[in-house]
Amino acid sequence: MSAPVIAFSGSHIDRADHIRNDPQGLAALKTWQARLLRLDGLDPALTAENMLEWGSLADAAPDSELVFLGLDGDRGCFAEVRTSYPSGSPHAGPASWHAMAVLEAGELATYGGARSLVSWHARHRFCAVCGSPTALAKGGWQRTCVSETCKAEHFPRVDPVTIMLVEHAGQILLGRQPRFPVGRYSALAGFVEPGETIEEAVAREVFEEAGVRVRDVTYIASQPWPFPSSLMLGCHAHADDPAITVDITELEDARWFSREDAIDALEAVAHGENGRAFGAPPPTAIAHLLLRWWVERG
Repeated sequence: MSAPVIAFSGSHIDRADHIRNDPQGLAALKTWQARLLRLDGLDPALTAENMLEWGSLADAAPDSELVFLGLDGDRGCFAEVRTSYPSGSPHAGPASWHAMAVLEAGELATYGGARSLVSWHARHRFCAVCGSPTALAKGGWQRTCVSETCKAEHFPRVDPVTIMLVEHAGQILLGRQPRFPVGRYSALAGFVEPGETIEEAVAREVFEEAGVRVRDVTYIASQPWPFPSSLMLGCHAHADDPAITVDITELEDARWFSREDAIDALEAVAHGENGRAFGAPPPTAIAHLLLRWWVERG
């Protein structure tokens, strides 16, 4: 695959794990030089030059919690978790899609990590074991129950999701959901369930959504997706029987497309248009990368 760029990967910030467990080291970073990532709820605040907007720790509300994102050189980088739940949807909205289109890759990755962390903290103020309040720990990479009889430790959640191209006789299986823009089709996807391998999740999801049995599942690439906090696991599989039975509770439609269809759709989406057969996912989605991988492997 030629020079793949995976959106939300490649942050320039050093995660500096060794500092998270060092209260004195963390405190020493909270100086006038420290940077605070500005957020509008969960959406990014951008400068006129379409870069992430940073302020100082003095801009944070007095009762906010500060999440340590990492180091930029010798400067600490933080995000603010306010006492009120952040406004806006946990899913991607217009501001996030705009950021995906204009932010440099490393900055987009920094925003994605911060968004996932802030959203997780906002949703986990109380212990899932006993219901007591939780307090930020390890610089924001843990929350700990404050109850002396519980003290349960909670860690930022990441939800694995399989997203897969299924191939049969030189064609690929794509589906569309009702919420998609007109004409768009994408790779099938679904959450990995407890007790499943990635391969089992791929096979189950494809059969549930399209009634197609698959084999020979292989892993291709992954993508962090901070809406609210998924890890997309890109895969490829083969099918022996092309018959489709669409689960209308999951998909509006599913069909097979040729390599020529995929090439045309990828060329069209670069100009903001749909191809003759379908509209491809945008370049920021791992489904786009999977399509490119399939086309380029010949």
